[in-house]
Amino acid sequence: MAKHPSAKKQSTGAIRIIAGKHRGRKLPVLNAQGLRPTTDRVKETVFNWLMPYTGQSLCLDCFAGAGSLGFEALSRGANQVIMCELDKSAAKQLKSNALLLNADNVSVIQGNALNYLTNKPTAMDIIFIDPPFREGLADKAIKLIDNGWLKDDGLVYVEVESELSMTAIPAHWQLLKEKVAGQVAYRLYQNTQ
Repeated sequence: MAKHPSAKKQSTGAIRIIAGKHRGRKLPVLNAQGLRPTTDRVKETVFNWLMPYTGQSLCLDCFAGAGSLGFEALSRGANQVIMCELDKSAAKQLKSNALLLNADNVSVIQGNALNYLTNKPTAMDIIFIDPPFREGLADKAIKLIDNGWLKDDGLVYVEVESELSMTAIPAHWQLLKEKVAGQVAYRLYQNTQ
């Protein structure tokens, strides 16, 4: 039986967990529009930066997408990871991948991360901001996070397009590390309040 031409099956890719409890595990990822998982090279650098902080941490992955950052934090000893993802299919895949890892300390919120950040804040140790490019979401998320979502010495990882000028960084966020890889700029800030 021929398939209807408009019926497209979403193909899948995979992300790889680099280190920790689930080292080497590959998790399926749906190919969704705007989804660009953090590359292994960038992820390795970021988690080298975060090594002293990840264990026992409470993490929020604001634009989780494939869950590359959140699942890596989980594998490296985070106590709890909350992932926000707008795309319904991608959020369903995140839940499925959490089950594959038997991770009952991963919560997946299917919905708009900016809306989630308007809720009563829970102070986090580490927050990941890796939104779809060219939509102005990073600055909006940063403004909302600065309303109590970050512990006094908490860390914020921001991954944006390299040409983007960040305008919303609060004065009390100290830039600890920064790199550019091709079209991606990634930075680690610490709340010094």
